[in-house]
Amino acid sequence: MNTTASPESGYPVRQFGKKTKRYVQLLTLEDNPELIRQYRLLHSPEQHWVEIREGIRAVGILEMEIYIHGHTIVMIVETPEDFDWTPAMQRLATLPRQAEWEAVVGEFQRCSAEATSDEKWQLMDRMFYLYS
Repeated sequence: MNTTASPESGYPVRQFGKKTKRYVQLLTLEDNPELIRQYRLLHSPEQHWVEIREGIRAVGILEMEIYIHGHTIVMIVETPEDFDWTPAMQRLATLPRQAEWEAVVGEFQRCSAEATSDEKWQLMDRMFYLYS
């Protein structure tokens, strides 16, 4: 991880050497600074759950980033060009510790405690693309 990266200096983007596609999702956290601090800690290199990272990779996701502003988080997911979102998310929900993870992080998120990751995170529509 690049420790010199910041909102002001920017974040490096990984190149995969093949065509990829990107999904962007939005989720709202509880508006509570202590809960947000704990949520950030759960996603830190020191406390992340290895099984969750392995599951994300197992369904074909190449890269995943989460950005936060206040109590709103945005997730950017990079996948191979042939990635099929719905079956991948259905498979992810069945992988080891995924349901347990969703229950833990659900305490911090403004959504149903029983919701799967795919039900919590709202896919966003791209409305502008500089390179077209």
